[in-house]
Amino acid sequence: MKPSSVSFIGSGNLAWHLAPALDNVGFAVREVYSPNTSHARALVDRLYEGRVLDEPDFSESASKIFIIAVTDDAIAEVVQSLVLPEGAILVHTSGSQPLSLLEGGPAALTGVFYPLQTFSKAKKIDFADVPIFVESDDTSVQKVLVNMAKALSRQVAKIASEDRQALHVAAVFASNFTNHMLSLSKAIMENSKLNFDMLKPLIAETLNKSLSIGPEKSQTGPARRGDLEILDRHMAFLQEDEPVAEIYKVISQHIVDTYHES
Repeated sequence: MKPSSVSFIGSGNLAWHLAPALDNVGFAVREVYSPNTSHARALVDRLYEGRVLDEPDFSESASKIFIIAVTDDAIAEVVQSLVLPEGAILVHTSGSQPLSLLEGGPAALTGVFYPLQTFSKAKKIDFADVPIFVESDDTSVQKVLVNMAKALSRQVAKIASEDRQALHVAAVFASNFTNHMLSLSKAIMENSKLNFDMLKPLIAETLNKSLSIGPEKSQTGPARRGDLEILDRHMAFLQEDEPVAEIYKVISQHIVDTYHES
């Protein structure tokens, strides 16, 4: 199946990486629309032939696939604002929003194209290692999306909206929550005039071990041991920062409950 040209609605972190990646594997990006025109121009500068649209009117576009890459809560409004050519395939890239969110929009052919990764503009991403999950109620659209995904990634799978929701929730725990724990850890170190770099070997080994032998077998620490004296001392240390102390308490209690059933 020959690659199709594509257009983007949105110019945030995901579009910043996905648009050039598709451009490089033969899915030419024709247009980019974003309410933030300066961001759209910056993204177009990374493309071969793309151009910025001032309005979400793609009626004259030669593209076949139109990719919504905006925040989850903006998708529904964006869908209603779009004007697309006949036969267009409209997809969103959300992990948590259902395929049905595109119903009643300007395209009869719809789908989901969800790369499971954390994206930041400053950090380069190799899409070959990014799992991509696709969904569509139309078998021909599904084939198009699978073809596009396989042009980028070695890991491509079809997944229904309900399973993608579970995947996204798990990903929030694995990525977003883990990163926030590291942010809290860094703040504790800095507040004590200590260098966060001291923890980097521990962080690396923790993640490597969890991926190697499984997180449930990798758990260590005072809560895992049921060492209530150490837990109390840590709570006393955190007493001046009540929100962080509450996080410590809730997570520690959950670990205790998991490994020390009565």
